[in-house]
Amino acid sequence: MQDYEETVSFLGRWGRFQCRIFFLLCLTAVPIGYNILSTIFLLDTPLHHCHIPSHTNLSQDWIQASIPVQEVNGQLERSSCSRYQLDLIQNLSALGSSPDDLSELKQEECRDGWMYNSEYFQSTVTTEFNLVCRDKWKQPLTSLMYFLGGVIGSLVSGPISDRFGRKPVLFGFTFLISFFSGTLAFAPSWPIFTLLFFMVGLGQITLYVVIFVLGSELLIGPPRVLFSNLGLPFVYVASTMLLPGSAYLLRRWRHLSIIMATPGLACMLLWWWVPESPRWLVLRGRVQEAELVVRSAAQENGVEAPPVIFLRTNAEKDSLQRAPSLNCLDLLRIREVRHITLILWVIWFSSHVCYFGMSFNSTGLHGNPYLNFVLLSAVEIPGYGLSWIVARSLPRRISFSAFLLLGALSLLLLSFISKRDPVATLSLVLLGKFALLGGVSVLFVFTGEIFPTIIRTSALSSCTSASRLGSALSPYLLQLAAVNAFLPWLMIGALSLLCVCFCVLLPETFGRPLPDTIHQMAPAPRFRWPCSTAEHDGKSTKDQMTAPEIICVTQL
Repeated sequence: MQDYEETVSFLGRWGRFQCRIFFLLCLTAVPIGYNILSTIFLLDTPLHHCHIPSHTNLSQDWIQASIPVQEVNGQLERSSCSRYQLDLIQNLSALGSSPDDLSELKQEECRDGWMYNSEYFQSTVTTEFNLVCRDKWKQPLTSLMYFLGGVIGSLVSGPISDRFGRKPVLFGFTFLISFFSGTLAFAPSWPIFTLLFFMVGLGQITLYVVIFVLGSELLIGPPRVLFSNLGLPFVYVASTMLLPGSAYLLRRWRHLSIIMATPGLACMLLWWWVPESPRWLVLRGRVQEAELVVRSAAQENGVEAPPVIFLRTNAEKDSLQRAPSLNCLDLLRIREVRHITLILWVIWFSSHVCYFGMSFNSTGLHGNPYLNFVLLSAVEIPGYGLSWIVARSLPRRISFSAFLLLGALSLLLLSFISKRDPVATLSLVLLGKFALLGGVSVLFVFTGEIFPTIIRTSALSSCTSASRLGSALSPYLLQLAAVNAFLPWLMIGALSLLCVCFCVLLPETFGRPLPDTIHQMAPAPRFRWPCSTAEHDGKSTKDQMTAPEIICVTQL
């Protein structure tokens, strides 16, 4: 089969067509960035304590004294889930006692609801449905269902995209996100909200993967690297930074849900200007449609296309018609990609536990949660910029490992920083987020270059499913802060080191053309670990397996 990039080289690297596709596909990423971390503001848990009903006729001093004070992380705080027995408080108040020391009184649950701090939020899902104390488990479960939706969406969208095309999946999932984001505002109960939030999660990272694949296949050479490493991520981060501004102005979760639906509805208008991937069309045997896209691009760029663009022999046409559609299960069936797939699943899972764990912990840092979120998002912009520079000149394995090592080092240093030094803590967290984000950016490009066009979307979808599992567990990772405030950061640093160890087992793709078939994939590295001074068994290299292996020969 012809090399696609050589076939369409007459289009040039940059032209009006490439610039238009670059811009339009970047715009389609706005709904993802605007919605992806909405759980931080929709499900935030403000400071709260038991509500004391007005019919108790207690003075303000007695109301203040009726809430027990307890020590949390070395500081005294009012209890969130208990109060002194209200009938005893009323009796003491009626007898004219002083509310100085009530520590000996029995305590009870918050039977009359809670009072929530409204400094930052007028209402959230947590405050409206009281997902606190005995029902506290519902809050991380809601986040879990959101990300499990991403797992299922990634598993389903990959085969659909490889079978029916990138464009229908792109706009189909854009509409899905917009529709269910808007319906969140009308959820009458927590179970309904969780179900709708699950549907929103179906399209999140799935949509990013489809945009990434479509841009990688429409663009070639430097434009593709710029789009993958800088253009698409930059728009994604910029739209993410719009979310805290909207949340700050609205302050109510139902109003925020409605606003979250607007970017996706606006992007639906781009259907008429975004073409299907010519690479995919050629591999599906739809050569005439692929040529139409390329000829339109040539006309837009002001260059002349050859009379015949894609040459196909009859044997190749018959082979394409008989070839079965590949799916996620083929990633494990095909020997050449099985071990690569398993390694990438581990890396994607671990790296996204780290990435989303840091993002969700933004409200747990000292200071304004809106400002912390903006800072943790803004630091991604130079991270993406550096990853683009690195991707242009350095091998993928070295780039990814360097980013993850920097992130692990900065987060492991947190254990030596006093928790009373918020400036140093925030600085190290920002450095860690910067490094981890750069590594994730390289990982997207790396994975897209490893797998061929025939199965690229399914492969990326399976990897993002692994990442969704990691992000689903990240809210539970934050519960480790109850043991030690820095324990979540130490776990993130340790997982970053694990990613580096597995990265060395992947094939290098730097400087190689984007593969279209399994046979064009970059070979995996081979490792030889000499256990003794034994000689080689004499087999030639080409007769050995291409999977990474450790060969150990013992002299008898």
